[in-house]
Parts: sequence; C-alpha cells; structure tokens
Amino acid sequence: MANLYTIENLLIGKTYNSKTLRGEIISAEKRDGIWYGDNTEAYLVAVNYGGRYHYRTIAVKVGE
Repeated sequence: MANLYTIENLLIGKTYNSKTLRGEIISAEKRDGIWYGDNTEAYLVAVNYGGRYHYRTIAVKVGE
C-alpha cells in the first residue's frame, strides 16, 4: 500500500521565504474563495520566525 500525503502535510516543515519573512511552515489550512489562477489552491500557512508566528496566504499548483 502506498503512503498517502495531503498538501497540508507536505507544506509543514518546509521553509517559507519572501522579501520580508523567512521561517518554517508549522501549519497549513486550505482557504476557499481566493483565486490565484487555473490549477491552483490557496493555503493559509503559519510561519515560525524567531519564536513568533506570522501568517501568509500562498498559492499551490495542483495540476498542469
């Protein structure tokens, strides 16, 4: 039997990097009602930076 992963599980533990913030993603939650383009989904992520949590919305490509 194959392992089953969710996008949330794959995001957690990854490094988030932008012009203003760099840290580890500690949680991810799918957001509805936000559209970035075809074949994408929006996720609200919590990023640990210096012991403080910062929240960002990111786009995740889910298809071709």
